[in-house]
Amino acid sequence: MHPGTSICQAGENRVKWSTSTRIDPQMAARWIHDEHLDINPKIVLCSSIVSATQRMFLGILVVAAYAVYAQECRNIPGDPGYPTNAEWNALDNAVGGRLVQVLPSGEVCRLTLCSTTDWTSANWRNTVPGAMNQVNWEQDYDTVPPSLCGQFVPPICGQGDVPPFAILAQTAEDIQACKPLAGVNFAREHNLRLSVKASGHDYLGRSTAKHSLLIHAHKLQSITFTDDFLVGGVSKGSAVTVGSGVGLSALYNATKDVGKIFVGGSAATVVASGGYVQGGGHSALSPLLGLAADNALEFNIVTADGELRKANENENSDLFWALRGGGAGTWGIIVNSTFETFPTFQATRSQVLFLATGGVVVGAAGAAYAKRVFDWDSMNVGQYYYTVGVGTTYTIIVDTIFPNATAQQAATALAPLFADLVAAGAVPISNTTSSATINELLAIGDDLCGGYAVLGSRLIPSAIYKSSPESIGNAYRRLVGVKSVGILSHLVAGGKVAENAGIDSAVNPAWRSAKTHLIVTNQFTDISTPSQVVAALNKFKNDQLPIFESIQGPTPAAYSSEADPFEEDFQSVFYGPNYDRLSSIKAKYDPDDLFIVRAGVGSERWNSDGLCKV
Repeated sequence: MHPGTSICQAGENRVKWSTSTRIDPQMAARWIHDEHLDINPKIVLCSSIVSATQRMFLGILVVAAYAVYAQECRNIPGDPGYPTNAEWNALDNAVGGRLVQVLPSGEVCRLTLCSTTDWTSANWRNTVPGAMNQVNWEQDYDTVPPSLCGQFVPPICGQGDVPPFAILAQTAEDIQACKPLAGVNFAREHNLRLSVKASGHDYLGRSTAKHSLLIHAHKLQSITFTDDFLVGGVSKGSAVTVGSGVGLSALYNATKDVGKIFVGGSAATVVASGGYVQGGGHSALSPLLGLAADNALEFNIVTADGELRKANENENSDLFWALRGGGAGTWGIIVNSTFETFPTFQATRSQVLFLATGGVVVGAAGAAYAKRVFDWDSMNVGQYYYTVGVGTTYTIIVDTIFPNATAQQAATALAPLFADLVAAGAVPISNTTSSATINELLAIGDDLCGGYAVLGSRLIPSAIYKSSPESIGNAYRRLVGVKSVGILSHLVAGGKVAENAGIDSAVNPAWRSAKTHLIVTNQFTDISTPSQVVAALNKFKNDQLPIFESIQGPTPAAYSSEADPFEEDFQSVFYGPNYDRLSSIKAKYDPDDLFIVRAGVGSERWNSDGLCKV
């Protein structure tokens, strides 16, 4: 922390604290600077001129206020219940010296002179505890002035929403209560906010929280295969058990080596055992094999009481139900997860780019696409139809994965769509086709990140595509009209996702009747003005949601891991009819709301930074 920047947020009736020494970022956090209380000066002034009785009464009020505060808010630096140096040292000893100070990625880069390549690399950001893929989640825009630390800001950095300390978890014992003061127990006993980062690939900012103790799961890298995974003595067949730090690219390569494949996303650094499966987990393979949550067999998870629990259809079955689609960061810290695996297969990936000028062309192309989304159902195709650009010039990217198909079969299947796009006014500019194992086609070396973005989304029902494809095109035209820079349609539903409607899990039932998951991205930079930041954060609600309402069907729904972080009716939109049951399970396993994240189950009971109850 920097001298002069550690005054607690105004308006929260918190005591002040101060630092006079900056901690060396290369050092493990074996101490924190001594805090001291600085009672509100107005109270001190008044008490110097009132009677002894009044002073005593005032003192009782102050003590009572602290007692109420302690019950309603998490402890932050300067609070009487915040851990002492000795207690932090004890935690560090309990986790084998793996308690470290956490810095924002901008500060890390200033101190280590990281390259531009590092800044935009998800692989690099995964290894840095305080680095998020979307840098805006490291910033605190709510304080006055904002606490910021970006790539191009002046050399004085604020801590923002980055936790001050993290445990670099390598074993379940680092996380759970096997050692008296370790991990979850330490946060619970000291009434601290707790945050969990598996990869930092999180569009809702749930992998970080200011003043929290962070559990960084990146080093939980185990991968174990079996052809006979047992649940309650019953074989579930071929499966992989994967630690919650393993990225998808590494897992695709590992499964290729044993001739297997699993349901995973199209990103290198998303972890299968993190928020991905807890949100449901869509994939280019979903039309063929279902969602990731549909294929989850078991979880080993540390819950809020510090216990390591096994959750499957026989043990802690209610928790198993919630972990499959009930939202990220809400149920505990996953140590590892087990997923069904399948024999790998050959596939073809077609990536074709078009140039589209103006909203009329983009809209006509969107309508043409909407009319064709059922053309490939028999082939169980997964597809990404992206429209990205600025001003009047847009690039349309049609990225399609054909399981068990040759390049010629893929070209034949896509030809009618491409002819329709050209007829709509789009101009083809490149065409790339690759055939290989599905593992090789999905294994990406790295993800490009390090920018500032917030999303908004809806699941678009199959019924809309069937009855009114023109309305989809009209929505595209209107989205261009409100200066949307990215319109991303994911053909990752239908097929097996719809067939799996009978699976009893917390996956939002809207997935079972959806055809696509449609996202818009809204971007800004670390030099954007406050008004520009506010406009970007509210653009989905103010400008784009009214357009989505024309195509979302009668019951709006969204994929909770790629959605508007500020969705007002998140309980219904993200979780559908499952919310009441999820709330009951939350109360059972986490009665004190230790695991609270933005737009997660139970978050309505807490303020926006998760530090005080509302």
